[in-house]
Amino acid sequence: MKKSTNTTRAQESTNAIERLYITMRHLFNRGFYKPSGVSGAALRQSLLQLRPEIYGSIAEEKTELHGLIYVLERLPEGIEQCRYINLTSDEGYSSSQFQPIIPPKRRRNCYRIDDEQMNIEITRGRSDIYDILTHLTFLFIEAEKISNRVLIEDTDNTIRDWVKLEEAAQQEELSLKEREVALTHVANILGRPFIEVLAVHKILSIDSDPERFLKIIYWLGKLAIEEVTTGNKRAITFSPMLRERLGHHIHGERWANTIKEKLRENNLLGRPIHIISANMHSVMNSLFAKKALSKEFANNDSLSIYEALSNSENSMLRDKVTALAMKNGMIPINDISGTNIDVQIFDLAKLGTGTCGYELQNKTENETPVIFVMDYAFGEQAYETIDELLKPYRTKKNQEVFLNVASISIMGKAGILDGGKGDIMIPDAHIFEGSADNYPFKNELSRSDFEGNGLKVLQGAMVTVLGTSLQNKDILKFFHQSTWNVIGLEMEGVHYQKAIQSASKIRKSIREDVKVRYAYYASDNPLETGSTLASGGLGTTGVKPTYLITDKILTQIFNS
Repeated sequence: MKKSTNTTRAQESTNAIERLYITMRHLFNRGFYKPSGVSGAALRQSLLQLRPEIYGSIAEEKTELHGLIYVLERLPEGIEQCRYINLTSDEGYSSSQFQPIIPPKRRRNCYRIDDEQMNIEITRGRSDIYDILTHLTFLFIEAEKISNRVLIEDTDNTIRDWVKLEEAAQQEELSLKEREVALTHVANILGRPFIEVLAVHKILSIDSDPERFLKIIYWLGKLAIEEVTTGNKRAITFSPMLRERLGHHIHGERWANTIKEKLRENNLLGRPIHIISANMHSVMNSLFAKKALSKEFANNDSLSIYEALSNSENSMLRDKVTALAMKNGMIPINDISGTNIDVQIFDLAKLGTGTCGYELQNKTENETPVIFVMDYAFGEQAYETIDELLKPYRTKKNQEVFLNVASISIMGKAGILDGGKGDIMIPDAHIFEGSADNYPFKNELSRSDFEGNGLKVLQGAMVTVLGTSLQNKDILKFFHQSTWNVIGLEMEGVHYQKAIQSASKIRKSIREDVKVRYAYYASDNPLETGSTLASGGLGTTGVKPTYLITDKILTQIFNS
């Protein structure tokens, strides 16, 4: 008789992720679901089995506060009050009287339609839908915990703590004593110490709504309680136009055509183009900040300048750098396509003498590089945007003009599996989670380029995950400790590489020997407790690796 084979925790977690994505895809095709229904229960059960690190104590009875803050920063303000959540395509709400609500940590337009409904625009592909549904499922789990703790068994009555919270949440302003009394009741409801609840209250408090935390907990509980007592259920719907448009590159094509038209207007289509996926400040600052701010920082090093520019209070310094960049060949393109990806084009032939921090090789104007910087894509959106960008430009006479793409550089944040915030990862392959797809490539950047700068530098394979909010330690330990020897995780690498390889190797729309550079700096270490994305941002820790990577990319471009 054969011995029974037990599945490992990593295998169970992998199955949970697969079930989550299959369920989400089914619900999208179906067009709607109710979080408290059978489909919603399937999502909740899979998420509870997975227990992602970013959601902390999601599987325990007590409320997860760090995960709550993380999720609320990525969902529109007021969503906890909405019984109906509608995911839509770009359907013209920007032309209406509805004011867009943009979450602090996710660039997506959301619209409060009425007291009960929130519309969320999806213009960045499936990854955006998975991200939202995962966060909403977390919220529903936490709301159900509140409901279970405050409803008295076998009745429609609630405990005294809930009655007191309800009274406090309906007041416009609370005194310090009233606030602390209310937070005491909230601490009992959430199963958390008063000191933790007080800290979260301060984090979520805003000038226009100082008691925001109390109201969030109240509304989460209120809607969950009403589902039990009145049967008035929450619902999530997907608009017909979103279901029809998804996957057809409508926004990516519009974005790419706008860029190619701008390149044509400025006679740049035939020039060597170096594409950089990064943020909207590091390339511009690396090129022009030293010269633009030479008076303000006469004796300071580059890092001091970049740290000052990263401070939101120094808008005048940033304006000065932008002004110098505009005078020396920078062409900004603010996005109107719905991709939420802004662009900067740098025509290096227009650099004035002594204005740039890099020396350009002697070349004719037609050979002088053009640097094209695009803001970060999100998950599968990376494939849509780069795939469309690398296609030939069709003129009005329907003639194809092939772009002269010399290099593509990808810089971004990623989770590291052996190190800490700010450390650097140099991939030589990307592995797509949940499939056997893998994309080895020759990286023009190497570990030796970054050593000796006081940062840990890792080189090896990286895994492109379906969503950062779905990772748990067991899966990551398997990737890290097995022969895959993965050094980190991110969300776009495979999607970029898929588009680059198809354009260069199969479709021949760009040169086959296009140079590729990838480098990431660590935003978190999901294998370390207290070091996940939910533990907070990078602050100035990210400044050094950001500009170090930018410098290495620009040095190679200027020396090409």
